[in-house]
Amino acid sequence: MGKNEVRKLVITIDGPAGAGKSTVARIVANKMGLPYLDTGAIYRAVTLKLIEDGITPDETERITAALENISVSLSGGKVSVNGRDVTAEIRRPAIDAAVSSFSALRPVRDALIGFQREQASEGIVADGRDMGTVVFPDADLKIFLTAEAEERARRRYKERVERGETADYEEILRYVNERDLYDMNREIAPLRPALGCVILDSTKMTIEEVTDVIVSLARELGAGKES
Repeated sequence: MGKNEVRKLVITIDGPAGAGKSTVARIVANKMGLPYLDTGAIYRAVTLKLIEDGITPDETERITAALENISVSLSGGKVSVNGRDVTAEIRRPAIDAAVSSFSALRPVRDALIGFQREQASEGIVADGRDMGTVVFPDADLKIFLTAEAEERARRRYKERVERGETADYEEILRYVNERDLYDMNREIAPLRPALGCVILDSTKMTIEEVTDVIVSLARELGAGKES
């Protein structure tokens, strides 16, 4: 391994809505010199396209057919569907409300699991809800990042306000609790800590503290060190 190379680690960061998975994963990927896979963005992009096509979560046959014509790409922090930049659109509240219903469907998960695994050829930091349990069960380092519901709602509220959006804390807290209940009890790939994972409660931790812990754990595996 050359001086500027890192071991091709696969690091997964799972956890509930609003735990800070994406922010942490991006920073860890940057510090470790590894690609970052925003799986939430992938599912959001597919959800956006299905909604635009007038398809509802209970239309399994239409969803299966539509997926054959949906192409998602991630590049330079931007998310595209069939060549169209949807980076901003997939963060709308309407997509927040619908993504869990679509992402829990087997046709959707089956269609995307191969795509996700293909991205890991050069190592990866991937965040989501089943990265360590289903997509990358043999990952080198598996993290389950969580925080109290009230703190996660506060973070979501702050994000929306900073984007200039109208936000209601109580409504967001209700969404966070409902999403937790749904994700933990869904039939396909329920949210749960992966076997052998490290559980981090970030309620009273800063982003820097969380990322420092994960980077330290990764480097103990030999990544980021000169040979």
